Amino acid sequence: MTSVLVSGGAGYIGAHACKCLARAGFTPVVFDNFSTGWRDAARFGPVVEGDLMDRGALDAAFAEHAPVAVMHFAALSLVGESMRDPARYWSENVNGALNLAQAALAAECRKFVFSSTCATYGDQDGVVLDEETPQQPMNAYGASKRAIEDMLRDMQAAHGLESVIFRYFNVAGADPEGEIGEAHVPETHLIPLMLQAVAGERPALTVHGTDYDTPDGTCIRDYVHVMDLVEAHLLGLRWLLDGRSSRVFCLGTGRGFSVREVIDAAGGVTNRPVPVTEGPRRPGDAVRLVSGSARAAQELGWVPQRSDLATMIRDAWAWHRGPGLTG
Repeated sequence: MTSVLVSGGAGYIGAHACKCLARAGFTPVVFDNFSTGWRDAARFGPVVEGDLMDRGALDAAFAEHAPVAVMHFAALSLVGESMRDPARYWSENVNGALNLAQAALAAECRKFVFSSTCATYGDQDGVVLDEETPQQPMNAYGASKRAIEDMLRDMQAAHGLESVIFRYFNVAGADPEGEIGEAHVPETHLIPLMLQAVAGERPALTVHGTDYDTPDGTCIRDYVHVMDLVEAHLLGLRWLLDGRSSRVFCLGTGRGFSVREVIDAAGGVTNRPVPVTEGPRRPGDAVRLVSGSARAAQELGWVPQRSDLATMIRDAWAWHRGPGLTG
């Protein structure tokens, strides 16, 4: 078995990545401080409870498990919070990633798969974003991720740390087998918030901003099914293990959906009304963010299988109605 250190492996995307890795014959080693991750989700390999700001804990994890590669998911990721407290995002996201990269290099582990974000592009309306689009982040979350990308490029040039960087937007859906799904405390993502409203677990879904310059006045985002996303990460890992050099890939469908379109689709999937209230815009939210994936298709052979809106909502709804996570 070949070990891969997965930072944030108890979180939503990280846990799905661990399942994908285990199924592919790797041993995922979860490295997580469980500040937002779920212990029940860390079920596919060894678990190390530790913080990215603790270099000693990282060094010990690399020494014990000797991973051949790193998948880095752990990060603060709330746009609004990053606008209110940018210093925390610069400190924890950037310094945490730097500690992880330095620990990997010290352990002679030179393959690094990084979960970045299309928030590095900022608000570029009417453009399908690709790897060559200029990066103009409009909040500290996106800016911190761009800084990590720059750091990885510098460490590749200086120390041979090869990386695959993935930029993507909204991740949705859940493991179709129902073992793991999406749960945050507090919940901030559109589809789980919407399903909680449908299930009567919250009074209503708040739509933040209805006066954007879009056909129905609500923001437009590109959505990717979590299982399609982690499959891309597995392909990125194989890219590096095959001896190929650092590369950036955007992951998306090239088609965005407005908040109202997602609400309408959820009503159709669940056959229940979605209670909705309207609220003001949130600071840092872009109008329209859509990402293409032509390079990922051509070079990685990545073809999303479940990233249509109905399937993403159906899988999330099935998991939401199941036993869920207990913490």
